Amino acid sequence: MTQPTKKKRRKRTKRLYFTKVHEEAIIQYTLTRDRFEKDRLYGTLIQPAFSELVDKIIYTYKFNSLPNIEVLADECKIWLTTILDKFDPEKGHKAFSYFSVITKNWFIQKVKKNTKRLQREVRCDDVYHEVENEQFVTKNHYEDDRAQREFWAALTSEIDGWKQMPLKENEQKTILAIEDLMNSIEDIEIFNKKAIYLYLREISGLNTKQLVASLSNIKKRYREFKHDWVNGEPR
Repeated sequence: MTQPTKKKRRKRTKRLYFTKVHEEAIIQYTLTRDRFEKDRLYGTLIQPAFSELVDKIIYTYKFNSLPNIEVLADECKIWLTTILDKFDPEKGHKAFSYFSVITKNWFIQKVKKNTKRLQREVRCDDVYHEVENEQFVTKNHYEDDRAQREFWAALTSEIDGWKQMPLKENEQKTILAIEDLMNSIEDIEIFNKKAIYLYLREISGLNTKQLVASLSNIKKRYREFKHDWVNGEPR
């Protein structure tokens, strides 16, 4: 007698609430001057995506421990509506990353404000560290993974722009070495500051003094890029 075969369980796929369709709807919203078209795009596509984005960020980053979180969630969703027209698709960021970053920053400011209030009330220096540790610890969630991928994609595009600038020969070699290192990131076994310098020196053929001098301006450009990214200000 043959044994009945077991049916294989289908893997559950994550439902993507912020898809290419929503990206394109936001881009179209920023481009059109037709009020009725804006209302249609917002009501049918953008508002539902924003609503779920805010709810997921609250859950992922544990902002739900904030007092009156439901009220704050509604305030944030309304606030996203007011800055929707500020999104510029020509400056490199994906809408998902752009609105994820500024939503997280919005709630982080609320956490800091609430922490200061608690410190005044209970005068306990440990409150800030407790909130900081509990609120800002992230796990391997879809939002984190996607934002990280888009960050690296944006950084790669930024570096492509640097290569078009009038650079000194050593700066050009350093940027090419950085790009080569980024493309081989999965193969790097030792990942600390000293090791990175050694890798860059080996790839670029520059000595330490030349490399440090070349990295000075590159670090400045990177800090500007990172600042704009963290603050939701696409370049």
